Amino acid sequence: MSMPDGPDALSVALRAVSFVLLLNAAGISIFIAVFGHGLPDSVPAIAKLGWRLAIGALVFVAGHHALEAARMAGEMSGVVDPAMQVMTLRSSEGAAFVLRMVGLALVAVGLRWAARPQRRASALGIAGAVLAVAAFALTGHTSVTPHRLAAAALLTLHLLIVAFWVGSLWPLYLVASREPPPIATRVIDAFSRVAAWVVPVILVAGVGLTVLLVPNWATFRQPYGQLLLAKVALFAVLMALATLNKWTFGPACASGRTRAFKRAVAAEYVLICAVLAITAVMTTFYSPEAP
Repeated sequence: MSMPDGPDALSVALRAVSFVLLLNAAGISIFIAVFGHGLPDSVPAIAKLGWRLAIGALVFVAGHHALEAARMAGEMSGVVDPAMQVMTLRSSEGAAFVLRMVGLALVAVGLRWAARPQRRASALGIAGAVLAVAAFALTGHTSVTPHRLAAAALLTLHLLIVAFWVGSLWPLYLVASREPPPIATRVIDAFSRVAAWVVPVILVAGVGLTVLLVPNWATFRQPYGQLLLAKVALFAVLMALATLNKWTFGPACASGRTRAFKRAVAAEYVLICAVLAITAVMTTFYSPEAP
């Protein structure tokens, strides 16, 4: 698989970073809303982290959108070409960009409020998370399939759960570091019980999307299918780590032994970021349709 150069390479790099930042910020809003009560020592720090990630996401989403004009023009001069920028803004990419920016702005405001003592993430932040994630369904392969509504619903569900998962990892790390062992263990156990039910839906929704988007088995011999299989392999490793956290490393936090848990959480985070980077490459350069 050869990677394009110039605007394409820079665009996919910005897109990958924007994926990570956006889903982190959205997921932190969800984490605080679900688990924030009873975490007085951690919520302000978690909300502040989420706010910074949301601001970073706004910057990278804007940068990626600006480069779409360069990709359309085939050269970097498209970034400063007003006509190309207007054309991009009027496309489905432009609609997704506007919705994503509005959603991230709401997430940032909600997290800013949540950083104040005794304040939880507001409904504003949760609504923003849903909008920012739903924007992904406006572009790409899900927007052109004959099964658009079903694909959009599956993609939004898939990404909301991914956001919940990745957005909970830094907060869990902070909880294990800042909270007394009984409180940390309670929150980790509560997260594990919720995750045990919702995280497998990532795979179910992903399989549903594959059925809708992949035309035949030949796709798995093409770059799109190979990258998709790589994502599945990484997901299997992630599930193994999550199982260790639920049954071994998480319970050990009750006695103050948090090192293994925090290392496993950090490994999960790195692997999810790798999956998101693969997704950025896969959805930017390749199609499920066999050439």
